[in-house]
Amino acid sequence: MAKFIFVTGGVTSSLGKGILAASLAKLLQSRGLRVTIQKFDPYINIDPGTMNPYEHGECYVTEDGAETDLDLGHYERFLGVYTSQANNVTTGKIYQEVINRERRGDYLGKTVQVIPHITDEIKRRMLLLGNSDQYDIILTEVGGTVGDIESLPFVEGIRQLKWLLPKEDYMVIHLTLVPYLASAKELKTKPTQHSVKELQSYGVNPHIIVCRTEMPLGDERKRKIAEFCNVERNCVIEALDAETIYDVPLNLKREKLDEIVLEKFGYKDVPDTDLTEWNDFLQRYKFPKKEITIGLIGKYIELKDAYISIYESFIHAGAKNECKVNVERIHSEDINKNNLKEKLGHLDGIFVAPGFGHRGMDGKIFAIQYARENNVPFFGVCLGMQMAVIEFAKNVLKLEDANSTEMKQHALNPVIDMMQEQKTIVNMGGTMRLGSYACAIKENTMAHAVYGKTNITERHRHRYEFNNKYLQQFTDKGMVASGFNPDSNLVEIIEIPTHKFFIGVQFHPEFKSTILKPHPVFCAFVKACLS
Repeated sequence: MAKFIFVTGGVTSSLGKGILAASLAKLLQSRGLRVTIQKFDPYINIDPGTMNPYEHGECYVTEDGAETDLDLGHYERFLGVYTSQANNVTTGKIYQEVINRERRGDYLGKTVQVIPHITDEIKRRMLLLGNSDQYDIILTEVGGTVGDIESLPFVEGIRQLKWLLPKEDYMVIHLTLVPYLASAKELKTKPTQHSVKELQSYGVNPHIIVCRTEMPLGDERKRKIAEFCNVERNCVIEALDAETIYDVPLNLKREKLDEIVLEKFGYKDVPDTDLTEWNDFLQRYKFPKKEITIGLIGKYIELKDAYISIYESFIHAGAKNECKVNVERIHSEDINKNNLKEKLGHLDGIFVAPGFGHRGMDGKIFAIQYARENNVPFFGVCLGMQMAVIEFAKNVLKLEDANSTEMKQHALNPVIDMMQEQKTIVNMGGTMRLGSYACAIKENTMAHAVYGKTNITERHRHRYEFNNKYLQQFTDKGMVASGFNPDSNLVEIIEIPTHKFFIGVQFHPEFKSTILKPHPVFCAFVKACLS
């Protein structure tokens, strides 16, 4: 059976449990171990698929079509290993499963309670990935903060697993904050002590305490935390604020976190970490030779997490091109036909982001028209691709009332329309084309030059598609459909071959870009912007 590490958080939220888990997993993976990470979220939503990006940030989509927490994106980008439905579990999924069993009569008329029925389902889900020989170590991140009512059943599940798993296969890492009080010019360990005490009051004793801090802890504070929190001295790990999230694995390596974990698990003769490629990436990222500015046109720009995978993809592509990519966030509602030069004239490239709904639609269309008419490199994803289709239909094909039926149900020319089989669906959650789908790319196209092959797979999250009734009109006027789904013949990629770089994709390439394997379309777009 695999070995299990449970990561909890205390003192405050947003300390970076996901980055801690991903960084530790990267260190262990670089030693030749097979590692995966799963996230347990305390909210009652089944998944974040119907949640507003302002509420939850980005909804990340896995290969098998799961709509998940954005931390799974960090897991995949750090490890280069796909996650799945099993890697993200919410309180909603737990309760849904237990209630379904109760309705079927599986509990034989017993009173269904949080303990043991909810905690039993939590434990089953926590151990699910370990039931095969696919992984050596499984990290489980528990969302929220110790002491939250919502997180209590998960903490209880972790407590109970202590008695089910062999001692050498079970570990708890607790991430806390050691705040610096500027007025006193002093770091304070008391919040960490109280957080650990709270965790211990639930019957869970952490093996390792990771202290997030903006100033070095020093040996004396580490000793104090170890003594008052009942852990070994070398198991108090300093997690200083890092310049980038990509420095965190190296910082934790210096603190010997991976060595401590391996020692506690009883591993011997494990190869040392090999972070050569990681360091090469960091070198290119931190010391670029060139610099460009790309405008991200979207309607959720106030919250960076809403487009987190896109920002990360530009970092990956920038490092690949030895270029610093400055992403200038521009709200699509702030763009109109009278301020295009002011808003967009200084940009090296224009990226139109995905999203839902009509808000900000006109601004996106104006931005795309500006890019097309001024030969500015353009890249549109999902809704960004659909807006490029609508812009072309309005301004080149001169189609009256060209629109998407998402925005205008009875548009005279619905160049973007809902798939026929989905028109009867009423539930929003889980009804879209989700997950990985094949795409056949035409030879001698811009897309073929970018990918270097004719058959690819990419991840989707949408319900509306290019309306093939209009395909010939677009082709005749110079917009080429260069990628199709081979099963449904749905358009996946559009481009304008006469343009310096003009590509729109129906899928979400940002979900497959990783640190060591930047996505080819992002790389090609950045390269075009450099020219």
